[in-house]
Amino acid sequence: MRWILLASGIFLHGLAVADEVSEARKRWESSPHGPMLERILPPTFNAARLPEPRSPGAKLVIAYCVQCHNLPNPAMHHAEKWPAIVDRMVVRMEGHGNLGKLMAEMMAGVKAPAPQETQALTAYLQKHAQTPLDPKRYPEVNRRSGEAFRLACNQCHVLPDPQRHTAQEWRAVVARMQENMEWMNRVVGSKPVPGEPRLQVEEINAFLARNARKPGD
Repeated sequence: MRWILLASGIFLHGLAVADEVSEARKRWESSPHGPMLERILPPTFNAARLPEPRSPGAKLVIAYCVQCHNLPNPAMHHAEKWPAIVDRMVVRMEGHGNLGKLMAEMMAGVKAPAPQETQALTAYLQKHAQTPLDPKRYPEVNRRSGEAFRLACNQCHVLPDPQRHTAQEWRAVVARMQENMEWMNRVVGSKPVPGEPRLQVEEINAFLARNARKPGD
């Protein structure tokens, strides 16, 4: 009985979060600046993938970050980078920033976090941030066998530590990153261009599999 109640609670929480994200998305998509806001982050990361999804930090990400763009993955940046990004986003949510009057118009109706919330949000993002790869620990990254991984992943963020996931988990992550890169490099609705650069997915997965965390570790 307790298991059923717990499962029901998790399910209802998931529905509430999905509704909150959906409503926020509708607000910015319907604004005159919707097309620009929609292109800030890819739509491939959802609330179910947030680490510790019921924690105060995860709730703050959902409450504030989706007001202006798709949900960010805490692992999209390493810990040192998040504080400056959060500070910049808070300034924009307050209607200031580098676009002057346009920024104020874009942020109309957007709520900015209180100082304590900003601190908690930053701590959550840093806790679950990307762990940078140590090239001394993985010298293969600078060899031919690590080239596909190095060149592809360096385009958007620091090279991730392969021990973050198992080989099987990495396959799902790499597939999502492939979607992200296709989304970022192509106008919505357009078709692939002949000769367009392609990720060497199998080479990337092979490098990660050789260095990934073993299941159960």
